[in-house]
Amino acid sequence: MKGLTIVKKLRKVFDAYGIRLNGEQGNLHLKNDLHMDEVFINGLIFELEFASKKNLDKDLKEFELRPIRLMQEFV
Repeated sequence: MKGLTIVKKLRKVFDAYGIRLNGEQGNLHLKNDLHMDEVFINGLIFELEFASKKNLDKDLKEFELRPIRLMQEFV
């Protein structure tokens, strides 16, 4: 049950940034496909960390910045 609560919180964060997880947009790369600035990506990751109460241990350069991958990492 706790996992579902975290998923709902993370979906709200993505919705606040205008990213839909359904369909094709969930698999698009944040920087290359969605053309998000580095500042917004850092803000998104900060809010995901805050909502899930879990820190992302990986460096952004070695991490695949796709919404579905971020969801998997935080859940």
